[in-house]
Amino acid sequence: MTKVLVTGAGGQLGRELTAALAELYGNDQVIPTDINENAASLYEGFNFEVLDVMDAEKMAQLAETYEITQIYHLAAILSATGEQKPLLTWDLNMKSLLNVLELAKNKKLDKVYWPSSIAVFGTHTPMENTPQHCVMDPTTVYGISKLAGERWCEYYNKKFGVDVRSLRYPGLIGYKSAAGGGTTDYAVDIYRSALKGEVFECFLKENTYLPMMYMPDAIKATLELMQAPAADISIRSSYNVAALSFSPKEIAESIKKYHPDFEIRYKPDFRQDIADSWPDSIDDTTARLDWGWQPDYGLDAMTEDILKNLQVSVS
Repeated sequence: MTKVLVTGAGGQLGRELTAALAELYGNDQVIPTDINENAASLYEGFNFEVLDVMDAEKMAQLAETYEITQIYHLAAILSATGEQKPLLTWDLNMKSLLNVLELAKNKKLDKVYWPSSIAVFGTHTPMENTPQHCVMDPTTVYGISKLAGERWCEYYNKKFGVDVRSLRYPGLIGYKSAAGGGTTDYAVDIYRSALKGEVFECFLKENTYLPMMYMPDAIKATLELMQAPAADISIRSSYNVAALSFSPKEIAESIKKYHPDFEIRYKPDFRQDIADSWPDSIDDTTARLDWGWQPDYGLDAMTEDILKNLQVSVS
């Protein structure tokens, strides 16, 4: 029987992925955890647990108590926040992953999921259609931690047989919760401003292209990867996945199709330098060949869906 522990369940990705896992396996089979005890309010009907992912002993106790077979390790400090607290970001992102991998090795867990990011790429990475295997020279501590994490995941798979799987997420866009301190967060906040009738101040330049993905596609990719036969998984560091690539100007134009009066202004800050070091677009051929990855949403379809569904929570 599948029993899933989710770390960072109170975050943007955690909330939606936990819900999808509960739909797949049942509430009783999914244990959401977060360091923030207030996240318990999101999980009525679940066995929510407060967990500091730096506490390996507590994590192991929960795995034993709930007879956990899989861990989705989502807890992390993201790119923009990480640049304000680099040493904490490194400590938390790396130690927590090693705690999970050691637990998976010692308890012989069935599977581990850990998200990487396009932040592993850098200034010497090919910017267009960035390939699966290429130069990776990240410029943020978040990216450095993710690149190191990829190497640890591959090591634990080859050395100890841990079935760990990973995706290099592009910027994730959703409407069900607030963004969590990433460089691509403008593409989440911009829709809220549009519905409130506010002028949106963008921290990136208008023609800054970044790979993006609508949250339903991110959940789909994650579950498809985790459900694929182990024999089909050729990448044990992290898979490139792609869906969209657009600039702030293009997302604003998409919004104007539904809200013609929407206005955007540009005031680049330190996040522009981070964005400039990341790819414009991603080549995810390996994921498509290995386990059949295919996104569902284009830019206008995403915009229409967000504006339709976000209306309720903003109004």
